[in-house]
Amino acid sequence: MLTHRPYGIEHPYATSPDQRIPVQPLTGERVHLGVVASPDVERVVCEWGSVELALSPAEANSADAAALAGGEGHLAEAQASSLGGDGGWSVVTPPLTQPIKYRFHAYLGDLVESTEWFEVSPASWVADRGEVRRGGARVREVEWLVSSQGVHRARFALPLAEGEHLVGFGERYDALDQRGKRLDAVVFEQYKSQGVHGRTYLPMPFAHVTGGDGWGFHVRTSRRTWYSSEGDKLVVEVALGNDPVVDLGIYEGSATAVLQQFLDEVGRAEELPEWVFRLWASGNEWNTQELVMARMDAHRDLAIPVGAVVIEAWSDEEGITIWRDARYEVTADGSAHSAGDFEYRPDGAWPDPKAMIDELHARGVKVILWQIPLQKTEFSTGQVAADADAMVRDGHAVLEADGTAYHNRGWWFPKALMPDLSTQRTREWWTEKRRYLVDDLDVDGFKTDGGEHAWGHDLQYADGKRGDEGNNLFPVHYARAFGDLLRSAGKAPVTFSRAGFTGSQAHGIFWAGDEDSTWEAFRASVTAGLTAASCGIVYWGWDLAGFSGPVPDAELYLRAAAASVFMPIMQYHSEFNHHQLPLRDRTPWHVAETTGDDRVIPLFRRYAELRERLVPYLTEQAALTISTDHPLMRPLFFDHPTDPEIWNHPNQYLLGNDLLVNPVLEPAATTWTTYLPEGDWIDVWTGEPALSGLVTREVPLEVVPVYCKASRWPDLAPTFS
Repeated sequence: MLTHRPYGIEHPYATSPDQRIPVQPLTGERVHLGVVASPDVERVVCEWGSVELALSPAEANSADAAALAGGEGHLAEAQASSLGGDGGWSVVTPPLTQPIKYRFHAYLGDLVESTEWFEVSPASWVADRGEVRRGGARVREVEWLVSSQGVHRARFALPLAEGEHLVGFGERYDALDQRGKRLDAVVFEQYKSQGVHGRTYLPMPFAHVTGGDGWGFHVRTSRRTWYSSEGDKLVVEVALGNDPVVDLGIYEGSATAVLQQFLDEVGRAEELPEWVFRLWASGNEWNTQELVMARMDAHRDLAIPVGAVVIEAWSDEEGITIWRDARYEVTADGSAHSAGDFEYRPDGAWPDPKAMIDELHARGVKVILWQIPLQKTEFSTGQVAADADAMVRDGHAVLEADGTAYHNRGWWFPKALMPDLSTQRTREWWTEKRRYLVDDLDVDGFKTDGGEHAWGHDLQYADGKRGDEGNNLFPVHYARAFGDLLRSAGKAPVTFSRAGFTGSQAHGIFWAGDEDSTWEAFRASVTAGLTAASCGIVYWGWDLAGFSGPVPDAELYLRAAAASVFMPIMQYHSEFNHHQLPLRDRTPWHVAETTGDDRVIPLFRRYAELRERLVPYLTEQAALTISTDHPLMRPLFFDHPTDPEIWNHPNQYLLGNDLLVNPVLEPAATTWTTYLPEGDWIDVWTGEPALSGLVTREVPLEVVPVYCKASRWPDLAPTFS
């Protein structure tokens, strides 16, 4: 009849109706208390110490929900509804000055129901209650948030000199330079508009301080951290565990030296095969063998080279292990199937997956299958139910604090179980169900989608970590699990993730996540790629021209495709739209048909052919990146840290050591100005020298401004001919 959870659902950016706000109040602060009651409850009262407080009916949290929804798209409605809740009651307490116990009473006629007792203690910021290790002389103004229940957070300042810039913090969409901004580091699925909200799938508590002598820092924690910079300092706040200790790495030197020291600690990428640099093709509604082959046939018939197809809608979408329409016997104990256990209907969605994969391989096309790290629970029979039972029974599930299985609190795959991938035992159990796909069907990689579903400070992981420490690490374990599966079969560890954290550098490929087909999203995605690269992510891409909403116009699509030629990963993708007409495929022929622009196919073909010719260069430069820690998609401050003009051109970057790229990021542009730092440059489209400084050139749709170092031009000139 009555529910109160002090932490609520633990959404990192919004509250739920049954929550205490703030969870950890400061001394003298008033506290907002919320409960959810059954509809027939007539009155709710809070027993707040010796005081009785009457609660009032509260409105559903629609403002937060709408802000988080991210606009039009198949997940928007689910997001918007996830934070609502009828039956909410709330009250604001007197100022909290000492520890207090409280509980709630619900009244329905003569019936009274009471909650358990809760306790809250006010906290204050004080000095000398902990230790910042290895921080060195740069650390200033250290304070600790202390209550009667312990030390909760640390806060300290790092100096920022005039002219210094802050770059890093993982993949960030809003700006290359984060100086003057407020942000945090917590893994979160912000469905679209990440640049507006300042949230990210792939945060890291690491950043460069560049523009002066050069240094950087790493807060060595997987707990949540917060950052704000005003004036001459960066204030860092760190959530703590049982010990009042902050482990802070300070790295001195150039941006490359800083990154090298960071990667020495957390791991770095390994070389992947050259095929990952070819064009990747994908559409969420390619949900049959016939559709996949039709799309690949069109690539062949239109002579548009393609190197990989990502098949998202291949499975029954229950356990994400079995091809839809396959016939098989359920393994009642949840054990893995082998390839011979399945029979495929000739008239089914996937009549012969092995033959399809073999045919694609014969054409030189690799096959990536979609995954999600959740186990559905809404089925009472069948393999998915048996697997869910086994996950709980055999100790493979992430647990709540009370030892029961955690159920996803988010909007995507709600109530699903989550495998505890923190240990090798469960990583092997989870991936063994997919082994036949690699060993027998010869699948080449996995799109390790999701990974942001762990909400709860007190979740329990089998490696001994609680949720506040283990949740951010979940996507790292997830990509590692599938990389290990591929390695065990003698294949390269090609995983394709959107979520990650410190340590993700060592695990496969990443893409920028869900975005609309807008110019704003285009710009934000370029920024995301540059910030991710600054933190050691080598293999990175995005859904060129966006994947959500109506099909982009021809100009946006072609500008985005042209830019993507000069990014580490080039791929197009489109969102699920319930198979409604008109289709929203982002294939070049569908964009041409939808827009009526006959330039799309020939220009896209030209870009894809250029990409094929760039593969040797990208392969070479990726290897150099991994051996030197000089990023592949590289912001200009790595090579020109003392040149102030580069900060006026934050979307320019080096691709490897020799190509400078300046994507056209505005509609209707006829000319585009590039800043060429000191050195000798060649315009790759004309072969003519270009002087350092500001250079303006015409930019028809077939041109993205790219300049080559003159010393490398003799080698690379044939690539652009």
